[in-house]
Amino acid sequence: MNKLFGTDGIRGEAGRYPLDEITIERFGYSLATHLQKRSGHTPMIILGRDTRESGEWIEAAVIRGILAAQANYQSAGIITTPGVAYLTRQLAADAGIVISASHNPFQDNGLKVFSPSGQKLDETMEQAIESDLRAESAPSIPQIDVRKNSEHETSLQKKYLEFLQTEMCTGLVLSNYKLVLDCANGASHQLAPALFRSLGATVMAIHTDPTGRNINLDCGALHTEQLQAKVVELQADLGIAFDGDADRALFVDAQGNLVDGDQVLFIVAEYLAAHNQLDGNRVVATVMSNLGLELGLRQRGIDLVRTSVGDKYVLDELLKNGGSIGGEQSGHVIFPNISLAGDGMITALEVLRVMQDSAKSLAELASGFTRYPQVIINVKVGSKPPLDSVAPVKAKMDKLNAELEGNGRLLLRYSGTENLARVMIEGQDEATIRAQAEAMAQTLRECLS
Repeated sequence: MNKLFGTDGIRGEAGRYPLDEITIERFGYSLATHLQKRSGHTPMIILGRDTRESGEWIEAAVIRGILAAQANYQSAGIITTPGVAYLTRQLAADAGIVISASHNPFQDNGLKVFSPSGQKLDETMEQAIESDLRAESAPSIPQIDVRKNSEHETSLQKKYLEFLQTEMCTGLVLSNYKLVLDCANGASHQLAPALFRSLGATVMAIHTDPTGRNINLDCGALHTEQLQAKVVELQADLGIAFDGDADRALFVDAQGNLVDGDQVLFIVAEYLAAHNQLDGNRVVATVMSNLGLELGLRQRGIDLVRTSVGDKYVLDELLKNGGSIGGEQSGHVIFPNISLAGDGMITALEVLRVMQDSAKSLAELASGFTRYPQVIINVKVGSKPPLDSVAPVKAKMDKLNAELEGNGRLLLRYSGTENLARVMIEGQDEATIRAQAEAMAQTLRECLS
């Protein structure tokens, strides 16, 4: 039976199981009930959502479940995912619920839960909620009319913005910077322009008119082409692209070049190391981060630790073994000494701080990073035995690893959702690694088709 909770909560098409109204009500009831059992008191739950048209009715359904369990709630309305994580911690709430599908199209939505520490819901609680949602018997949820309190929502949004302005921006003056922000018609569409204007920057904001259906549509962190063109057209110093819930950010330099999460990790880690602020002299990234990041950091005496794909695994490694920064190529960056949730606006502030303190452009800061060519081939498979248990596959892997040692990298893994094996090779010469990847793919076809 498929799990309802993925690495980023429950996600799916709004209106269809498990994001249908009845299941969402039961989710709110279950979460509140288990929080009460665990804490022994009436729980308080913070809610926030992005700009999808389904967000309001999903939030109302969650609230009905919460109230049926005789728990309390506060809604921050439209706010970023890290905004909910901050408010949950700051207000000493028992949990925070984000209603968002992040970078997915508007038809999708999701339920993501934060604990008071800012971490995502623990696995024990997830399993308890899943068990409740699959149970045949269901609690009775009164169909009350949930009314919005716009003034209270605004006050919570301001509380998060004030945190960014006061605690994150000490010594940061942006009056000499011209910025272009792409807010993806999402949760940052008001907060981000207000933040950067308050620091004195000249701000041009695009995709700030959400309709409920245009979140992430040809804009934001997944589609940066318009932002890149606008940065060049306006001769701006920097472009910043958020995704729908603004938990991540990508950047554009003054020449219109995209700067991704790997480059951000490189830039900020180099700065922190120079100021003796890089805990453990290590950076945490995933297996998908480019080899250029690993080699660039190694040249500067900094270790790169890789985890499985997903910010959850990056955070787990940071908390278990220490570190000041970790993240993904997608632009999801975590500064655990600041927040345990990735925050695109905090990432942008940290990048701007490095630019200001070094008096260098983003292009200059990124110049020490050399991206290695990468080839990915998907191979259809009929079964998924452990790859190193298939003798010809293991032999080919060993041969390629020997050829690539020190100058390249092979990553071979199965898709978690499809009958595919994925071959990824990085190296210095694209023609060479393409031939190597094709050879690996052919061995997989012969053995696993």
